Amino acid sequence: MSILARNCSTQFLTNFVLGSSLGKKERSFDAIVIGGGHAGTEAAAVLSRMGHKTLLLTHNKQSVGQMSCNPAIGGVGKGHLTKEIDALGGLMARAADLAGIHLKTLNASKGKAVQATRAQADRSLYKQAIQSQLKEHTNLSLAEGAASKVLLEGDALRGIETESGERYYSKRLVLTVGTFLNGVIHTGREQISGGRKGDKPSIVLAKQLLEISPRTGRLKTGTPPRLLRSSINFGLLQEQAGDIPRPVFSFMSSRADHPEQVSCYITHTNEETHKIIRDSLKDSPLHTGAIEGVGPRYCPSIEDKVIKFAEKTRHQIFVEPEGLGSNEVYPNGISTSIEAKKQEEFVRSIVGFENAKITQSGYAIEYDYFDPRDLNPTFETKTIAGLYFAGQINGTTGYEEAAGQGIVAGINAGRSSMGDAPWVPRRDEAFLGVLIDDLVTKGVDEPYRLFTSRAEFRLLLRQDNCLDRLGGRALELGLLDEKQRHLLARSKKELERIRNWVEKSRVTPEEMASYLGSVGGSPLKETSPLARVLLRPEVRLAELVHPGGLFAEVDFDSDALATVEMDLKYAGYVARDLERAEALEQRGETPLRADLPYESFESLSFEARQKLSAVQPETLGQASRIPGISPADLQNLLVEIKKNADRTKVRA
Repeated sequence: MSILARNCSTQFLTNFVLGSSLGKKERSFDAIVIGGGHAGTEAAAVLSRMGHKTLLLTHNKQSVGQMSCNPAIGGVGKGHLTKEIDALGGLMARAADLAGIHLKTLNASKGKAVQATRAQADRSLYKQAIQSQLKEHTNLSLAEGAASKVLLEGDALRGIETESGERYYSKRLVLTVGTFLNGVIHTGREQISGGRKGDKPSIVLAKQLLEISPRTGRLKTGTPPRLLRSSINFGLLQEQAGDIPRPVFSFMSSRADHPEQVSCYITHTNEETHKIIRDSLKDSPLHTGAIEGVGPRYCPSIEDKVIKFAEKTRHQIFVEPEGLGSNEVYPNGISTSIEAKKQEEFVRSIVGFENAKITQSGYAIEYDYFDPRDLNPTFETKTIAGLYFAGQINGTTGYEEAAGQGIVAGINAGRSSMGDAPWVPRRDEAFLGVLIDDLVTKGVDEPYRLFTSRAEFRLLLRQDNCLDRLGGRALELGLLDEKQRHLLARSKKELERIRNWVEKSRVTPEEMASYLGSVGGSPLKETSPLARVLLRPEVRLAELVHPGGLFAEVDFDSDALATVEMDLKYAGYVARDLERAEALEQRGETPLRADLPYESFESLSFEARQKLSAVQPETLGQASRIPGISPADLQNLLVEIKKNADRTKVRA
């Protein structure tokens, strides 16, 4: 076990000032953060790093930084967010490295714009890594209690009161209450109040917030049953090892920080599984009407999969370890809320799970969220100055989306308290900007999840250049500690060194002949700048500088090398996308024919085709305001409209 695992949690909690010991003078803070999940910890940490006296108020101090559902960080879109949070000095990526027991680069065979890092984490090590980092924030105090009332004088924010009557005062309050607002847990016909198994919901607070922000709705999320590792026959499952070499999430980390690595596994449901589930639907809260909230489109329950994709004879299940010292596994892909006995029956119909023992039944959670269109882009509510919402309270799903909102809300709460101008990243600056703009402009009608396809500038917003894009801004905003500032300066210097070298280097036809022949490239006709040669898709800079390559004598950081190369290769595409986006903005009044066959437009996402067909917007501008329609979809729609018009002319 690592030193972190042995020493972190207890020491972290005892070193914090607990609420019961705070005197009257210590009950006033520059900012208060409610909730110790992914949004709350990022908000509290960044406020502290900015020099603000901050209180983190949580239901249970032992659960600070807990992964309440899937023990994994990253993935397509989500990995980009994680690295952007890291570039702003956040906690998540560093914790993912310290707890990551299975690391992969998704979409490795595709372009850099859609490649994404994912870490399967040891649940216990991840929580301890978050707590260890929080412990280093000297301006941060912890209090345990359930927030029950926002303290107001008219429309002026004064602080927060707990269920036990404790009061804490501040003019800046960040609410990150996750699934706890009027939370109800469903398993079959059984219903219990809770924000997650074992934790009470926030009912009184939810009622007051309805008066502050009346536009609200109900959403649903869920979790699969946990299985006893020793009861699974792994010999019947398909093994998936992590990547070699392993990717690293944080610019603060190295591979040496990773704990022991383990494999994940794959199995599938089958027709017998689906029959058991269909026979159980009469008691499923999703089908009895007990659940009114909308669930996540991209992470549906197994009941939804069986009904909506009835033609499929099987669905994939990723069998993921909960941790190195845990005897539980997380069967990702069979989230369910049917009754517990039927869960056991369908689980045991799956290959490898024939003798599986369920340690905790799956369940669904239904909870309140507030319309994010009632927020400013800083995540401050439009009705109460100084009150910020971040995380699932805004209708999002996922750890990474929550953490991203938390750090932006924390930054702006801190800047507001100092009288400084707000900071909101643009859509062309960060995936965080895409997330913010989507939420506060379009709102949500289902749990929001970020994908790379939502970004019209995704060639610019790559994982490999997150630090280059946002590090300078983090420095300006005062978000980085001394070590982070040093590493950022070193990274910037290395990028500049490589760019200068590439710009000055020239290659002859003779020098490149052997390499170009090996990669199927045409020979050079004349001595050329290396920067121009790198525009060829088959040429890889890393191959030219590795041992035995043309420039084997140079010594550059491999990550920085990749960033410089991708900037060069994508420069023309980025310029084109910027021009297309500007043209799209100018064409908002473009009329859309009522007979457009949206379902046949294959360049649009499946969600866009569904929603455009249902709404039948009259103009491109109206289409852009439909929740779930990305700017990339709109750009593709323009192309499809022209193609459709051309086909119509030919037929005529």
